[in-house]
Amino acid sequence: MNRWHPRVLWQKLVQPIDPPLLAIAGALLLAAMIIIASASPERLTNQAISVVVALVVMRLIADLPPQRLMHYAPLVFAVGLLLLIAVALFGDISKGARRWLNLGIMRVQPSELMKIAMPMMLAWFFQQREAMLRLSDYAVAAVILLLPTALIVRQPDLGTAVLVLAAGGYVIFFAGLPWKIIVALAASAVAAAPLAWNVMHDYQRARILTLLDPEKDPLGKGFHIIQSTIAIGSGGILGKGWGQGTQAQLEFIPERHTDFIFAVVAEEFGMIGNLVLMTLYALLIGRGLMIAANAPTMFSRLLAGAVTMIFFTYAFVNMGMVSGILPVVGVPLPFISYGGTSLVTLFIGIGILMSIHRHRMLVQK
Repeated sequence: MNRWHPRVLWQKLVQPIDPPLLAIAGALLLAAMIIIASASPERLTNQAISVVVALVVMRLIADLPPQRLMHYAPLVFAVGLLLLIAVALFGDISKGARRWLNLGIMRVQPSELMKIAMPMMLAWFFQQREAMLRLSDYAVAAVILLLPTALIVRQPDLGTAVLVLAAGGYVIFFAGLPWKIIVALAASAVAAAPLAWNVMHDYQRARILTLLDPEKDPLGKGFHIIQSTIAIGSGGILGKGWGQGTQAQLEFIPERHTDFIFAVVAEEFGMIGNLVLMTLYALLIGRGLMIAANAPTMFSRLLAGAVTMIFFTYAFVNMGMVSGILPVVGVPLPFISYGGTSLVTLFIGIGILMSIHRHRMLVQK
């Protein structure tokens, strides 16, 4: 059959695609379009364009063999680190934060790149030392992790810093960090909490105080949490119906199309809608961990495991902050919140999982 025959072209197009992953991601995207159409219909077209771009990027990444991803990991990390340094020196300031870099033809947020570059770099690092890991290797990995994280915290962008720190932390954990070290680090973190409080920005301390007592400033700093929890509670079991949520439609929910879109889901689709969403996330995480467990090399296992757990961290932190059990840190709901940059980053992760699954039978040198 001619290689330009439509059937041949179609087979080449879908060959790298993992059907279960695509089905789950597709269901999440469908849910996202339905919810955004209610929360912010004027942004629906832009989100649809972002979805197309994200799917194209996913397909391109899925076609790359993991050994090529490993080969480019140090370069991707170095570029991301240089861009973060450039942001610190020359970045655009918006709303009191320096997070964007103006490249003339476009503005980029390098911290988004680091969500993928960090686990790639650490997975590469541990792959090189697979034969004989020492405690000193974990210390070096910690330095690699903390340097870009510190630059992101300095912007300040606490939400992205948490995700980057988690991405690298998962790789270090999956690489076999001894439990006694984990316990010691946890104890040290608790002991250092008062010091961390002193070095926090005022707005970060305010978010923690607001979490503890949002009623202290109900029309100011506590407004976000109060309105989102009202929306979640008022949805009940079945919800008020699509487009019928009063908190969302009357714009009481702040950032209802991005960080607080979970409150819109809860108000309009109720507990049933929340359970459907959580089930999709559970299926996504389960599929990702299955791919990680069957990966043939340390690099692909660590990378697949970290990418999968990042999806969990995204969802857990967002739902926690919207529900009032975690501070508001600006983490979007994965695959659901409006925003092109984060959506493309997430689908790069999906593409990486597909790449690892497709090439799992190959012996990588």
